[in-house]
Amino acid sequence: MCLLMNLAREGKEEWVPFDFTPYSSTSSYDAASPIFQEIVAALDSLNIPVEQVHAESGKGQFEVVLGYGPCTLSADNLIFARETIRAIARKHGLLATFVPKYSMEDIGSGAHVHVSLFRDGKNVFMGSSQYGMSKAGEEFMAGVLYHLPRILAFIAPIPNSYDRLQPHTWSGPYQCWGRENKEVAVRAASPPGFPDGLVSNFEIRSFDGCANPHIGLAAILAAGIDGLRKHLSLPEPVDTDTSTFGQELKRLPESLSESLAALNEDNFMADLIGEKLLVAVKAIRKAEIDFYSNHKDAYKKLIYRY
Repeated sequence: MCLLMNLAREGKEEWVPFDFTPYSSTSSYDAASPIFQEIVAALDSLNIPVEQVHAESGKGQFEVVLGYGPCTLSADNLIFARETIRAIARKHGLLATFVPKYSMEDIGSGAHVHVSLFRDGKNVFMGSSQYGMSKAGEEFMAGVLYHLPRILAFIAPIPNSYDRLQPHTWSGPYQCWGRENKEVAVRAASPPGFPDGLVSNFEIRSFDGCANPHIGLAAILAAGIDGLRKHLSLPEPVDTDTSTFGQELKRLPESLSESLAALNEDNFMADLIGEKLLVAVKAIRKAEIDFYSNHKDAYKKLIYRY
């Protein structure tokens, strides 16, 4: 999420970043702390847990980490959190935007999603396999990785999304996974406090703030379920810089058109999310592509919508 300030230059409205300090800058957070204290209090009143807030690497960029919960509740909380943040920012004369690339010169913003599997209140994603996952955990995650080119049509839903999905932007532009590697698309995570070598959840770094979280999570679940059905397995992890692999790693779709083409190649989602919804999603994506191709600098208008 980026905080922008409104400046008037030669009679024209211009939005500029809240600040230009580096990652985890205390001065950046100190300057924004009155706003975030109000945001955290408001989210607490809505029973939306906030685990962490800190300055990110982009200009005027901050990360707000929400607590985990069931998929549908987490999707609801994300929408309420965004609306709350935008409203409070406006109250302070600022604009909070979750758009993937509000500036082509900056790093871009994602909406990283962490997924784990629970049964009867117990995390069943962990296991004693070679990767620290259970068989079900590995198959589920393998399904997500395998279908990621198609999932992008749901979780990176506009042309601007693909301006963010570039190498060396911590967005994961290649179809690979790794352990604690923030350059891969799917990252296996072992947070502090978990037994050494066990994976508690995995992170999908391609998800962004323009995605409908309910539909996006539904697509991820559908891919994971397909992995369980087909007993898919994971390839070898990539735990180093992805750029060193050259052509060995498959590039994920570089445009919404490519992602939509990948979705059309495989109809596996039809019986999991419904044919009518799938048809509607495809039609809306085509409309987004047409709009962007016919409107110069369309991305500049996104800060008001997202």
